[in-house]
Amino acid sequence: MGRVFTITLEGNFYSCKHCQTPFALADDIVSKSFHCRYGKAYLFDNVVNVTVGEKENRMMITGLHTVVDIFCVTCGSIVGWKYETAYDKSQKYKEGKFILERYKVMGPDGSLYLVAQEDAEE
Repeated sequence: MGRVFTITLEGNFYSCKHCQTPFALADDIVSKSFHCRYGKAYLFDNVVNVTVGEKENRMMITGLHTVVDIFCVTCGSIVGWKYETAYDKSQKYKEGKFILERYKVMGPDGSLYLVAQEDAEE
């Protein structure tokens, strides 16, 4: 395996909680009202320094979507997913956008999101 080259981000950005690789600018957040299995998740227009997994269909709260998991290019941690296809017309705005699971990333201020006890028990 060769050397990993990463894109540097300027300003306020979210990064990998394990290796601090930058992922997305805070200004690229589309919505903070998404949820994942362990709590909050944010929808982004652009995410960098990730690799993608295999396409798969997932039934989510908002219906069937084709998604790919996204992984940190440096340490390989899974950090969220990318929407490839939304089958419900009202969900088409998600196509091509990324979800970063809040508990898997560091905030722009270096903060970590801890999973709430009630979220962890579900």
